[in-house]
Amino acid sequence: MNKTRVFVVDDSALVRQFMAEVIGRQPDMALAGTAVDPVAALPKMQQAWPDVIILDMEMPRMDGLTFLRQLMSSRPTPVVICSSLTEQGASLTMEALSAGAVAVFAKAKLGVRQHLESIAGQLVGAIREARCARVQPKRPLLAANALPASAGLVLERTSVTPALLHTTDRLVAIGTSTGGTLALEQILTRLPADAPALVIVQHMPEKFTAAFAERLNAHSQIMVREARQGDRVTAGLALIAPGGLQTQVCRTGAHYCLEIQDAPPVNRHKPSVDVLFRSVAKAAGPNALGIIMTGMGDDGARGLLAMRQAGSRTLAQDEASCVVFGMPKEAIRLQAVDDVQPLEAMPEQILSFARLGRGRTS
Repeated sequence: MNKTRVFVVDDSALVRQFMAEVIGRQPDMALAGTAVDPVAALPKMQQAWPDVIILDMEMPRMDGLTFLRQLMSSRPTPVVICSSLTEQGASLTMEALSAGAVAVFAKAKLGVRQHLESIAGQLVGAIREARCARVQPKRPLLAANALPASAGLVLERTSVTPALLHTTDRLVAIGTSTGGTLALEQILTRLPADAPALVIVQHMPEKFTAAFAERLNAHSQIMVREARQGDRVTAGLALIAPGGLQTQVCRTGAHYCLEIQDAPPVNRHKPSVDVLFRSVAKAAGPNALGIIMTGMGDDGARGLLAMRQAGSRTLAQDEASCVVFGMPKEAIRLQAVDDVQPLEAMPEQILSFARLGRGRTS
């Protein structure tokens, strides 16, 4: 078996040493080298290009984001971002994910060694996910009002129907992981302001989901924000499940709302797609659309099956447009999927569901 060759770029000697130790203990990994910053890293990597790069964001001479953008334009390579647990770190991480990074894990500013030891498993998992990723050219992000209107996509804000904004008859639940930040960006920025209600699980560490939602909101006509306990699920709004917590949909009278709790991980994830999908199956049944997208592992596959059995319409992203086909592939294997669609078709599928309901939209 060929080992995954990992190169670490971080200005902290402690972090570089720790990562080298963790990588060295994995039978399927090998340390390709380390460097204090991208300027020092590039000549070393050019001698034998690594399979995965672990990249810090804040470094001397050249910051990680600048290097990442140059890398993705010249030699796309799976990159795992090592980011600090700060507001600035979260913001930089969102820029990095948008630029093409495939995974992220967080490090603390204080008690670094102890914190890194606690997330060693996450680091190893992120490297393995990155190794499986198909790094794709970054598509330019366009503001929603700059997009050409296509059939079924009414983008003017003046088209919002007041009655639709206040109904909870239909909701869309989306689950995704590796590669999902870019995929969600491409979907949400192409939805009109009167799109159906969306509840989304994107596997992401605590404190990063708020920054992710803020970025999406800035570029979308639909409102996007991090979900809060008791939020009402309503059309024109996309709610991103907060990292480090579990999010469920429940029914309150004629409306859907969210229950957010500090519950144990499911399939190693908080938030878990399975937790969301199972709750939607119970609360909404045929009034829901479930979409499982790019990501490693099987989180969400069984929950999507529960949705289909409850009468929901279910979709999977196709292999060609996935960064990692693991989650959709498992859902397809379980016969949890009504239809397989490319990423570019998802906005119209969402709007068609809002118009037509459970029946097929093709």
